[in-house]
Amino acid sequence: MHEFIAALPKAELHVHHVGSASPDTVAELAARHEDSPVPADPAALAEYFTFTDFGHFIEVYLSVVDLLRTPEDIWTLTHEVGRDLAAQNVRYAELTMTPYTSIVRGIAAEAYVEAIEDARRAAERDFGVALQWIFDIPGESGIPAADVTLDTALRLGPGSLVGFGLGGPEIGVPRPQFASHFERARAAGLHSVPHAGESTGPQSIWDSLDLLGAERIGHGIAAAQDPRLMERLATDGIALEVCPTSNVRTRSVPSLDEHPLATLVEAGVTVTINSDDPPMFGTTLNDEYAIAADLLDLDESGLVALATAAVDASFAPEPMKAHLRAEIDAAGR
Repeated sequence: MHEFIAALPKAELHVHHVGSASPDTVAELAARHEDSPVPADPAALAEYFTFTDFGHFIEVYLSVVDLLRTPEDIWTLTHEVGRDLAAQNVRYAELTMTPYTSIVRGIAAEAYVEAIEDARRAAERDFGVALQWIFDIPGESGIPAADVTLDTALRLGPGSLVGFGLGGPEIGVPRPQFASHFERARAAGLHSVPHAGESTGPQSIWDSLDLLGAERIGHGIAAAQDPRLMERLATDGIALEVCPTSNVRTRSVPSLDEHPLATLVEAGVTVTINSDDPPMFGTTLNDEYAIAADLLDLDESGLVALATAAVDASFAPEPMKAHLRAEIDAAGR
């Protein structure tokens, strides 16, 4: 099964730019910036990336963000993330970017966008992976971050920008405060993809649907607590971006055995499988597919259906979707 998963072409819809930095990339950036608390030894990063709870994860995550101090750092990370995605046979990814955290650290918005776009083109040329962007509000930074993120998206967003998101902790970060930002983003043609129902209950998912116009939900596992919400998601065809290992590592669920993935699928909710922040959580997208196969008792045809669901739920252009579906079907024969 592992060989089949490795050979299966895939799309990934929930994977964070900074959270995808490999140990080697983090060590390279830490060596460039010796004042950082982040270890410059790849072997020491496994311990550094051991999280006590979601708040501790955010703290460590932001320490890695602090390593991105120049457009060259942004380019290096983006290009190497493309390399690592391609190694999982990911053919297409919608990478969650948080421009605010770089802009507030002194990188001009124009330089940030130029760096990621140049790296995107290089990654497609060098590794054969197509990248598109979701610009994400770091919710813990409030309205000022939302203003900067929206301004960057509307003023500078390239054609490869397809979505507008909301990440960070849910506790103490009510979704309704960002409703006007999402309304303006949607009016500009961007898709709404907030995180919700990861570390809190179903209400943040309801708010994301009703107030933010969510077209997909990042995580969304708390929907399993609310049959009416699962019915809404299934009826409206709102896909969840489920990240099993992430949910365990951030203590959002106690264990993989207790993960609600099967409950969601049995209720008819569309799920996609994703890695979130793979090196930080000690996983890969291939690992997550293997976990899903175990939790859902999937055979090869079930894995093909899972990979196809990600393509269907993506914001890729229709010709690219058709090409990806054909590649997946061919791998399943």
